[in-house]
Amino acid sequence: MAEEAENNAGGGGEDAPQPEETKCPECPPGLPGWMATFSDLVTLLLTFFVLLLSFAKTETAKYEAALGSIRDAFGGNVLKHGEVIQRGKSPDDSPTMIDSQDPVRPFPIDFLTMEGILDKHEINRESDEELKTMKNDLYEYNLSDSVDIYEMPEGIKVKVKDKIFFKYGTLEIENSQVSIDVYSRLVTLLTNKDWSVFVQGYASRGEVSIDKTKDAYELSAARASAVTRSLVRRGVKPDQITTVFYGDIRPENIPGRSQLEVEKASRRVDFILRKRDLNTEGHKVDAR
Repeated sequence: MAEEAENNAGGGGEDAPQPEETKCPECPPGLPGWMATFSDLVTLLLTFFVLLLSFAKTETAKYEAALGSIRDAFGGNVLKHGEVIQRGKSPDDSPTMIDSQDPVRPFPIDFLTMEGILDKHEINRESDEELKTMKNDLYEYNLSDSVDIYEMPEGIKVKVKDKIFFKYGTLEIENSQVSIDVYSRLVTLLTNKDWSVFVQGYASRGEVSIDKTKDAYELSAARASAVTRSLVRRGVKPDQITTVFYGDIRPENIPGRSQLEVEKASRRVDFILRKRDLNTEGHKVDAR
């Protein structure tokens, strides 16, 4: 009896009840909910990098500079295409890993950042957004029909169609094609907006002053200086003006006109407008 009581108390008998197994609830069909959020995240990341790639412009200088940065970071070889410093191409002219004797210098690290990739204002190039701003300024001051706009590697150039013409050998204006109205609107634009103006003076071939004391270079310089002083007197800041002269080395190009008409048109001063002065310092690079 004592042994039976001990067995019952210890629960070691064969007839003792066994605990029931806990069953997990059946999973709903399909993928778990978190997979949808993860898929959205991956899709958005892919779209983001595709946009970055669409903004980027593949340029040889940046490509080679990036190779130089990789080489300096990891050491060793550089992957180059085409003509190489040492022979090492495969028979099918595919890129070959070579040990370059003249390694490419690394690109400035600030140009490799995300901010640099997203910035559309690249070195020596003005963005489409600034071009739109410039057009709006010209329209606001009624100069849209009086200028020609050119996109150039160094930026946007706005050339005033009207010019100031001078009599032979003098600083006296002869039938100026710059109307008073256009000139006044030009001055108003320069005094109210952050623009730069290039005043360019010219002379005709072999032109000298009436008193024979000035050659073509001095005449063109004097003409440009006279127009610059006129702008300053009307309120344009001197640091907005760049005065240049070319003498007689750049005569006006008028196809189908007589030599006399070309010489008359060459004795001129014209205006170039820019939002960015070429004398401003850009991104400094290594000279070697």
